[in-house]
Amino acid sequence: MLSAPKPRDEDIRLRALHHLGVLDTAAEDEFDALIKVASAVCGTPISLLSLVDTERQWFKANVGLPGVSETARDVAFCSHAILSDDILEVPDATADFRFLTTPLVKGNPDIRFYAGAPLKLSDGSRVGTLCVIDREPKSLTTFQREILSQLAIAASRALESRRALISERRLLETER
Repeated sequence: MLSAPKPRDEDIRLRALHHLGVLDTAAEDEFDALIKVASAVCGTPISLLSLVDTERQWFKANVGLPGVSETARDVAFCSHAILSDDILEVPDATADFRFLTTPLVKGNPDIRFYAGAPLKLSDGSRVGTLCVIDREPKSLTTFQREILSQLAIAASRALESRRALISERRLLETER
């Protein structure tokens, strides 16, 4: 596997991710709902809201990979997806030199198809992806790509709103 290079703004990106205060938190309905819609619209058995940390990608929301909460960053498709503002679509991972030797393709969960829309915060930091995965090769339609992009925008705003709400609650608690 060809590991993704680190983004040029990796330090800023990681600060933005950690500032969200979301890593290793419990599942939340709004994020679960977004990935369920992505999975249904794209016709895939797996969908994830993945946050790319220093050495891992961690799943805030997960449909289709029960019991899995993270993978190593160096084998993560999402590490490649955060390098651009565009959706990264891999129609057949066994035919893509970046992924064909990764354990995620060669073994469980047997990834063949991947499409990941970057989670881009208001400051421009791409902290993760909303992605869909299948065990069969496929391609998204224009409609599915648009929906996936819009869901990623909604997820990004939900992450920022979540952070703002936590900050507001803390402020109110200190004023009491």
